[in-house]
Amino acid sequence: MNLDILIQKCESTGALSRDEILYALNLDSKTDIARLIGAADAVRKANCGDDVQIRALVEISNTCARQCLYCGIRAPNTHIHRYRMPPDEIVELAKELDQKGLRTIVMQSGEDPYYTAEMVADIIGKIKRDTQMAVTLCFGERPESDYRLWKQAGADRYLLRHEAANRELYKALHPDSDYGQRMHCLHILRRLGYQVGAGCMIGAPGQGVEHLADDIEYFRDFQPDMAGIGPYIPHPDTPFADHPTGTVEMTLKMVALTRIVTRNALLPATTAIGSIEERGREMALEAGADVVMPNYTPLKYRVHYEIYPNKRCITEDPAHCDSCMRLRI
Repeated sequence: MNLDILIQKCESTGALSRDEILYALNLDSKTDIARLIGAADAVRKANCGDDVQIRALVEISNTCARQCLYCGIRAPNTHIHRYRMPPDEIVELAKELDQKGLRTIVMQSGEDPYYTAEMVADIIGKIKRDTQMAVTLCFGERPESDYRLWKQAGADRYLLRHEAANRELYKALHPDSDYGQRMHCLHILRRLGYQVGAGCMIGAPGQGVEHLADDIEYFRDFQPDMAGIGPYIPHPDTPFADHPTGTVEMTLKMVALTRIVTRNALLPATTAIGSIEERGREMALEAGADVVMPNYTPLKYRVHYEIYPNKRCITEDPAHCDSCMRLRI
C-alpha cells in the first residue's frame, strides 16, 4: 500500500477501508506516524478550526453496580471509599463554574441507582435555569425513559463509551454487561436528539490491532458527535492489575484515525494519556483532538474517583488546573 496515496485520502475524504485502517495502525516508523498525525491535524484544522473546547468535569459519584474487570470503581472493589455528591452541592458547583466562564458541565458517575431519573432531571433543570451551561451526562446504561426525561429536562449531550466494538472483546472486559444493550443505548440516545459520545481504551487486556480496527470502523460508520480515546491503565484492585499500560504511540494513532474518519467529532485530549506521558495531552491536541476536560470535582471527592491509579492532577486545586490547562493549550 502506498503511504502517499493513503495520506492524501485521509486529508481529502477520510473514507478509509478496513485494509487502509489496519495499514495505518501498523505504521511503526516515527516519520510515517508523524505523517499520519499531521494529516489528522490538517483535518482538524479544516473541519473544526483552531479552538480548543474546555469542558468542566464533575465526578458526582464513585459508586457503581457494574463488575467491569479493568475499572477501579467496580462494585467488588472493597478497598475504595465510596461517595455521592448531594444534588444541591452539584447545582451550586455548576453556578460557580458558570461564573468562571465555563460553558459545559460534564456530570460523570459510576452506574449508581441512587440517582433516580427524577433526581437527575431536577439537577439538570436547576442548572439550565440558573446558568448558561450546556449539560453533558455520563451515567452509563439507563432505561430509555430515563434518557428521555433527562433530554426533556434540558440535557444536551450524553457520553457512553462503547469500550470495544468487537463483541467477544467486550464480553471479556464486561462479564455482567451485554454488548447488544450497550449499542442499543447509543442508538436510543441519538434517536432522542442527544449529541452522543462513544469511546474506547487502547491497550486493553486481550485487545489486538484487529480490535482497534473494529473501533475505527465503528467510529467511521456510527459517526459519534464525540469520541473519548485514552490508554488502558491497570488498577491494582482489579483482576487485570498485572496487564501492561497501553502505549502513547498507539493511542495517538487511534486519536488521529478517529479524527480522520469522523472529520468534525469532538475529541478530548484525555487525562489518561496525560497521566502516562507528561506532554500527553499536548500530543493528543497535535494529533487531532480539540477538547480538554479539567476536573472540577471538589477535592474531598476527587481523590476517591480512581478508575485507574496515579491520575494526573488529582490533588491539584481546580483554579490552578484551569490556568495550567489554558497555558498548555
